[in-house]
Amino acid sequence: MFKRNPVIMLKNFCLAFCAALLLAAAAPLSPGYEVGDTVADFRLKNVDGKMVALSDYKDVKGVIVIFDCNTCPYSKGYNDRIKALHDKYAPQGFPVIAIQPNDPAISPGDSFEEMKKQAEKKAYKFPYLFDETQQVAKAFGATNTPHVFLLKKESNGFKVAYIGAIDDNARDASAVSKRYVEEAIQALQKGSTPATTKTKAIGCTIKWRNA
Repeated sequence: MFKRNPVIMLKNFCLAFCAALLLAAAAPLSPGYEVGDTVADFRLKNVDGKMVALSDYKDVKGVIVIFDCNTCPYSKGYNDRIKALHDKYAPQGFPVIAIQPNDPAISPGDSFEEMKKQAEKKAYKFPYLFDETQQVAKAFGATNTPHVFLLKKESNGFKVAYIGAIDDNARDASAVSKRYVEEAIQALQKGSTPATTKTKAIGCTIKWRNA
């Protein structure tokens, strides 16, 4: 009768176990929120050292959540447009909340200290929050900087109304023909569903921390 070699069996088991771990590590992040989903509350540190929560926004019509950073060329190109969004729509009930999700160990220019410098230099009038654990970015399903999630305030919380890019021209603000976020806000203000609810976020990939 054929006898199995216990050493070979153990070796095969170890190989299979390691392969399973590699597959798990390579598995994509959870897809995150989709349009129509209710967003869970989050609480992150702002550049002024204070904690800011989504639930703090009680007297708004919605919130423009933008995953952004200091270092990405696309983020730099959109910086003035993000500031303009806040200046225009915060008085109308749709303020910006910017969240920096990159791991500073991989992208030192996105450290909390550098975030503070950026906010001061650019005179941000909106929170610039540090997602140190990256759990908020994962919950949202953010993949890029910048990546927008327009939230509509409802009686039972904030619901996702639009996901994606700010507009249709990341390189040239003067050549924009579709202002996705603005058009979505304008639709919500009229009590309508935005004509476009999802676009591809154009930007740098988020720098996820090493497992």
